[in-house]
Amino acid sequence: MNKAVYINRIAAYLPGEPVDNDRMESVLGMIGGRPSRARAIVLRSNGIKTRHYAIDPATGEASMNNAQLTAAAIRRLEGAGFTPDRIRCLACGTSSPDQLLPGHAVMVHGELGNPTCEVASPSGICISGIIALKYGYMAVLAGLHHNAVVTGSETASSSMTAKNFSAENEARVEELESSPVIAFEKDFLRWMLSDGAGAMLLEPQPNTEGRSLRIEWIEQFSYAHELPVCMYAGGDKDSRGRFVGWHEYPGEEVMKESLFSLKQDVKLLNDKVVHMTVERGMSDTLARHPLRPEEIDWFLPHYSSGFFRDKVYEGLRKVGMEIPFERWFTNLPSVGNVGSASVYLMLEELFNGNRLRRGQKILCYVPESGRFSTAFMLLTVV
Repeated sequence: MNKAVYINRIAAYLPGEPVDNDRMESVLGMIGGRPSRARAIVLRSNGIKTRHYAIDPATGEASMNNAQLTAAAIRRLEGAGFTPDRIRCLACGTSSPDQLLPGHAVMVHGELGNPTCEVASPSGICISGIIALKYGYMAVLAGLHHNAVVTGSETASSSMTAKNFSAENEARVEELESSPVIAFEKDFLRWMLSDGAGAMLLEPQPNTEGRSLRIEWIEQFSYAHELPVCMYAGGDKDSRGRFVGWHEYPGEEVMKESLFSLKQDVKLLNDKVVHMTVERGMSDTLARHPLRPEEIDWFLPHYSSGFFRDKVYEGLRKVGMEIPFERWFTNLPSVGNVGSASVYLMLEELFNGNRLRRGQKILCYVPESGRFSTAFMLLTVV
C-alpha cells in the first residue's frame, strides 16, 4: 500500500480551431436543409461562446476519432522523465467510444503503441472520466502499479452531424409535410456538446520540482434505484416510459429513429438533477468526509450549461456548503461541455496556470444525468 496518490502531470487536447456560435451549424450541418429552431434558444441560456470539434470544416468529415484524440492528450504528458512507454495502468473514460466493442481503453492502447499494461474502460456518460481517475487512483494507492494514466475524452460531434439524422428526417417528411423537425430532446444536445480530451499522470510520490495535487478522496454515488433513465443513446422510451434498448427494435427502425443519437429527457433533468446530484450527493459526501465551505479554495463544478450555475449554488447552500462564486472555476464558456473530459480540462487549465498555491484545497463536482449519479473529489495542492 502507498500512503498517498498524486496527480503530477495534466494535459489537454482540443481538436481544431475554436468554433464560435455563428459557425456551429455550418460545421455540424443543417438537418433537412433547414436551420435549427432550438439552436438560438439553447445558446442563449448555456453561456458557451466557443467549442472544438474533431471535424474538418472544409469537408465535414471527422478529423480524428476518439482513440486518436485521447492518445494525443496522453502524449502531451511527456516530460520530467515520463513517456507513454512507461505507462503501467491505463484507464480511459468516455461516453462516445468509436465502437460498441472492444472497450475504449484498448483502442487507445493500440493507438499509443506503448508496451503491455493493464487497461480499464469505464462505461457511462460524464462520470466515466472520474471513474477512470478513481480506478487509476486505487491501483496506485494499493501498490499494484507505480503509475497510472487516466483520461476523459469525447467526440460528441461524431453523432451530432446532420447526416446522422438524415434517415429519421426522411422518414418524417410526409408526416410533417414541409417542416421536418427532429425532437427537441435530440436537437438541443447538438448545441450543448463538444469534443476534447484530458489526461493525468498519477504516481505515489509528488513532483520533486513544481506542484502536484494530492488526491484526498473521491466519492461517487448512484441514485438509479430511485429514478428512471434521463440521458441515453442506443435506445428510447416507449409509450409507457419504459426504456427499450436498440436490440429490441427492428433493424430499419434503428436508423429511422436515430436511436444511437444522444437524447435527454429535459423535463426530468430540470426537475431532478440539482436535488439528486448536488443536494443528495453533497450530503452523502459530507456524511463520509466532514467539510466546511471555508476550507475550499477552489470549486470546480461540471455543469452542462450556465443555466445551472445559480441552481448548483443554491443546492450547495441548502446543505451548508455555500461557496462564493469568486472561488469557482470553470472554462465552460471557452471549451464547452466536453462531458467526461470536462473535469480534466478544468483541472488542466488551473494546474498549468499560475493560480494555485501550496496547501489550497480544490473540490470537484461531476454529475451525470444518465440515471442520476454524482461524484465529488477533494485535492490538495502540494
